[in-house]
Amino acid sequence: MEIFKSKLNIDFIGKRYAAFTLSGLCILVTLVLLLWRGGPNYGVDFTGGVVIQVKMEKKHTPSEIREALAGTQLDDSIIQEFGETGAFEYLIRVTNPDLQAAGLGDKAQKALSEKLGEKVDIRQVEMVGPQVGEELRKKALYAIFYALLIMAVYISGRFEHKWLMAIIMAGCLIAATSFAAIFGAGVVWLIFIALFVTIAFCWFLTLRFAMAAIVSLMFDVLITMGAFAVTNREISLSIVAALLTIVGYSINDKIVVYDRIREVLARFRKMAFKDIINISINETLSRTILTGTTTLIVLIVLLIFGGPVIHDFAFALLVGIITGTYSSIFVASPILLLWEGKITQSGRNSRPQG
Repeated sequence: MEIFKSKLNIDFIGKRYAAFTLSGLCILVTLVLLLWRGGPNYGVDFTGGVVIQVKMEKKHTPSEIREALAGTQLDDSIIQEFGETGAFEYLIRVTNPDLQAAGLGDKAQKALSEKLGEKVDIRQVEMVGPQVGEELRKKALYAIFYALLIMAVYISGRFEHKWLMAIIMAGCLIAATSFAAIFGAGVVWLIFIALFVTIAFCWFLTLRFAMAAIVSLMFDVLITMGAFAVTNREISLSIVAALLTIVGYSINDKIVVYDRIREVLARFRKMAFKDIINISINETLSRTILTGTTTLIVLIVLLIFGGPVIHDFAFALLVGIITGTYSSIFVASPILLLWEGKITQSGRNSRPQG
């Protein structure tokens, strides 16, 4: 099925410098926001603490609720409105690792009812210990990183038939992170070191498709995190699942473009590589729009009607699908031009294998 009946000839690669500028600005804004806020806004799943979900009869400001909770160990809590407009539900979150959850719900209900003079329902009281939260945060970061690494290894073998090089890169990467861990590097630093080593090996081993893919996937994850920082949403275990889903969707979109690049390269061996990329993107544009639009329709429905429990998950996927489609065209494909001479020469000397 095709949306465009006539052949398109949009010069996507010609707009790469404007796209790189836009991408760089988005990354800069994200990093500044994350640094200013002291990192991502982790939920109780990762920080440890207590979350109490309450339902009120009237609308109140967070400061009013906080004042009503004075003397209940919850007066320094973070309070957020939760659920649909007019539901009057609030999340009371305390990250004090020494706080005990037993009886907190009853104390909060009594204090709010007395001070605000209305009926208060306690919907949920959830507690996560600080050690459990720290462990979950580490495992979440490692899950995202290993997903990116395995994608890089697969693409190197699948598209460039360099399975040995890809395995060597993975082995060196594991050795580098293990060496850094011996000197007490934290999990965040380990992730940064690993990503740097991965990109360096992709460059020196000429794993061009893998490098383009992993850089664009990092862009997708980072921009999604930036959207959460802008909207002050919490990063929970469900959001990590959304990020991994984004990585899978995004790499699928990039593989479609990469496959078409190889096909066009085999047909037009003497054509400039930037023209080959443009033809490939234009030929796969109908498929990209169809897949992206149908997915976005589902996510918008979930965002509107899915309820508060799935709201952040749907929001993360919505941002990630848009970002992933953008990065396939304006990040991953232009990065391949860094090896324009090598790829073109390779295409002239041998027909790419399927």
